[in-house]
Amino acid sequence: MSINACAKIVHDADPDRFLAIMAAPVPARRVLFPLYAFNVEISRAPWVTKEPMIAEMRVQWWRDALAEVAEGRGRRHEVVDALAEVLDADGARLLDGCCEMRRWDIYTDPFEDEAHFDSYIQETSGTLMWVAARALGSATEDAVRARGYAAGVANWLMAVPELESRNRVPLLDGRPEGVQALARKALGALDNGDKADKAARPALLPAFQSGDILRQALDNPLRVIDGNLGLSPIRKRLLLMKQSAFG
Repeated sequence: MSINACAKIVHDADPDRFLAIMAAPVPARRVLFPLYAFNVEISRAPWVTKEPMIAEMRVQWWRDALAEVAEGRGRRHEVVDALAEVLDADGARLLDGCCEMRRWDIYTDPFEDEAHFDSYIQETSGTLMWVAARALGSATEDAVRARGYAAGVANWLMAVPELESRNRVPLLDGRPEGVQALARKALGALDNGDKADKAARPALLPAFQSGDILRQALDNPLRVIDGNLGLSPIRKRLLLMKQSAFG
């Protein structure tokens, strides 16, 4: 039942990733649904309250849960139970870095510099994709993390208007040329993801629309500010069919 519960969490909160995971082979779904349900929960944690101390406690709850998973223990929780079945100790420790980086979401401070922004995207997206690929038997960490970085930037650019409405400063350089530079950098990382091995392919599926999104931002960066990035349902399905068939 915990896998079904995880699938429902992803379906309700992250429909694009739900479609991507459903395109994966059934054994891979048993890995991907718990990890992306965790991603839903940890990404929500900083936003459910305006009180920083309470938000910090929610993030810490997940860090403690992952520490217990790493030690071979667990707590009765539908997502944690499912994670415990697919993570080893190193995988659980890697996800702790994702939790730590999510603390940035609690506050309104801007990113310090490019390295800080890249670390945020890498920990919240690249690490998640690598943990999934690693659990599926992949050995191509750099390529998987590169694809995860690209997916993270694409998702971040789509979220810019919402983040700004919540008094966050999501971009180091929000000028059109700054957005284009970021999109161009992420497209380079996306191409590096082609070097991932066959075992990693199901874990890469959540990045199925990243290339199109990044090219939209590169061609017309004002779409980022206007909140007009995105694909039609038909285009999404075509891309997903192509990636699931050819990797």
